[in-house]
Amino acid sequence: MLQPRLALRGIRLPFRCLPAVPSIPTRRFATVISELETPSEKPSTAGFDPTASFAPPPARGDTGVNIRKYTPRTPGVRHLRRPVNDHLFKGRPVHRLTFPKRGHAKGGRNNTGRVTVRHHGGGHKRRIRTVDFLRMDPGPHLVERIEYDPGRSAHIALLRSNETKKLSYVLAADGMRAGETVQSYMPGIPDDLWKSMGGTVDPGVLAARTAWRGNCLPLHMIPVGTLIFNVGLRPGKGGQLCRSAGTYATVVAKGSDSRQQEIEPETDQPEAEKKPLTLRERQKQERLAQHITIRLASGESRLIHKDCCATIGIASNPNYHYTQLGKAGRSRWLNIRPTVRGLAMNAMDHPHGGGRGKSKGNVDPKSPWGIPTKSGYKTRPKWKINKAVVHPRPRNQGQRRRKNN
Repeated sequence: MLQPRLALRGIRLPFRCLPAVPSIPTRRFATVISELETPSEKPSTAGFDPTASFAPPPARGDTGVNIRKYTPRTPGVRHLRRPVNDHLFKGRPVHRLTFPKRGHAKGGRNNTGRVTVRHHGGGHKRRIRTVDFLRMDPGPHLVERIEYDPGRSAHIALLRSNETKKLSYVLAADGMRAGETVQSYMPGIPDDLWKSMGGTVDPGVLAARTAWRGNCLPLHMIPVGTLIFNVGLRPGKGGQLCRSAGTYATVVAKGSDSRQQEIEPETDQPEAEKKPLTLRERQKQERLAQHITIRLASGESRLIHKDCCATIGIASNPNYHYTQLGKAGRSRWLNIRPTVRGLAMNAMDHPHGGGRGKSKGNVDPKSPWGIPTKSGYKTRPKWKINKAVVHPRPRNQGQRRRKNN
């Protein structure tokens, strides 16, 4: 897209009458990187680095944000803002791990041809990357490179298995770079790790050896307080939660901890005086024992089965929401069509359309299909209508009833 102009250094023209072009300094599309806080990159070590595996969440303010700006030589570049991702691979993806995106999900239409999602259509040609969200291949994998994926906001990483040399795409964690080694423990704990723990499960050693950034683990193997992404919802199925750029969840509690507190009451009471648990209480304990509590970025807490998959770290490209496209054409490249106000349409196209001048026809705000919007009387549930205000009872209400009787 925006490339520096080549310098003509020492190039001899085919005309003999003209001398060789002298060396001209390179004239670039000047870029300015707003480095408010440049993070210091530490060299990767073979040992366990807690700061790399349990990194804090990205700052939501302007601290630590590197945005590339461009010299406004055209109007479309004046407001163009892009996060700095110089570590991305500049070439094409692995062809056998992709397939073309033709027809389906490009125009916002369903199988009958009707538009079900507005403002979709057009866009540049794409190839869908087949991403492995479950990661059931055992053994260490080498990160070949980090690539851009046009089908998602986060970046993807190309992995090569050290044993089978098989290539696969996975979601990249924030801070993951080429040359690192990641591993999936979804098939089970490897034999060398069992031998190092002495044949028994040591939670401390297991967390120190497995809970590294980019590793895929079952939820019951992840320590409490760890940041995770690409979280599964059902055992044996790939990750479905926290897959967008910069998203993450936090492991709040494990079912074994809550079950231990509920099953083991205080020892002051004798065995005969212990109250037996009801069927509902036993079912609740069994459900807590089989599930892990995680907290999403929205503040919602969810119970996820302990055998579901999750990846340690934060989804890559956390500064994605600072992007500014700069012009309407760049939105069309991304398969985004214009959004037209209903007030500017004709009467046959929208309830707000038609009329002379800026007028929506003296009607309540409605959607294109005639459904009331803008939090009116008909948009609130019935149990919320007039429930917040308690109307006082009239003083002479009882006297009127007696007179009528």
